Amino acid sequence: MNEINQTTVKEFILLGLSGHPKLETILFVLILWMYLVILLGNGVLIIVTIYDSHLHTPMYFFLGNLSFLDICYTTSSIPLVLDSFLTPKKTISFSTCVIQMSLSFAMAGIECILLTMMAFDRYVAICNPLRYHVIMSKTTYVSMAVCSWTAGAANSILHTSLTVQLPFCGANVIDHFTCEILAVLKLACGDITINVLSMMGSNLIFLVFPLISISISYIFIFATILRIPSAEGKRKAFSTCSAHLTVVIIFYGTIFFMYAKPKAKDSIKTDKEDITDKLISLFYGVVTPMLNPIIYSLRNKDVKAAVKNMLGQKRLS
Repeated sequence: MNEINQTTVKEFILLGLSGHPKLETILFVLILWMYLVILLGNGVLIIVTIYDSHLHTPMYFFLGNLSFLDICYTTSSIPLVLDSFLTPKKTISFSTCVIQMSLSFAMAGIECILLTMMAFDRYVAICNPLRYHVIMSKTTYVSMAVCSWTAGAANSILHTSLTVQLPFCGANVIDHFTCEILAVLKLACGDITINVLSMMGSNLIFLVFPLISISISYIFIFATILRIPSAEGKRKAFSTCSAHLTVVIIFYGTIFFMYAKPKAKDSIKTDKEDITDKLISLFYGVVTPMLNPIIYSLRNKDVKAAVKNMLGQKRLS
């Protein structure tokens, strides 16, 4: 025991789906395809929101931020996952693990705040349209985006700093595809009480409070839409926020599905459940970023028109 306790962990082993090589091959092709769709879809959205002057509004500014965030979020983890599917040696250095964990944690926090900012934007646009351009001035919405990125980065730095101060000795097998912070904390030799408490605080600030804020925004939005006399007016009003609402439902729905479902007690069921949890976690990291540009493109006439216009001008040139 003394010899183990004196050994400092310099690298981790990412277990992933090591016991299922055939499944890894299938997942490699599927995840690679989804990652390329993420890069293409979100990349096009970013270019369109910059290129088309008609999309230089708060809503599309936030959408561009969300698309850039999705690219950063998936790029911080998916290449590592794809590499682990191909190589038999599934190791990652301590420093690389910390960087990957920090980036993923930051991106997740930023997305929660960004979705809240986007809900507020839709609330002002529908519930207070006459003062929309006054309230959502360029200074205001740029500051809101900066605050989102700053808050997410600060939260990530805090938790990463607390994690790297922990002693890691002996056990170095992470039962996950990536350096997910909860999986890493399980390997610490020291007391993780402060880490757990700070995580609870962060979940409250970055998950619960934003969800409450988004819910309140949509209560007022729906109440305002219901007061619109014409059916066509109601449809147009709802269409301006339906894409964002769909993304929020998918984002939070997946999170609650992952963490709220009951755990199996039987060992065989537990093994199957572990594989299922890993797959859900993996697809959560790629499905939501892949669906975001699809949802906003299919449900938004302005984006579809801007894409067609951009492609048409390229053909003419």
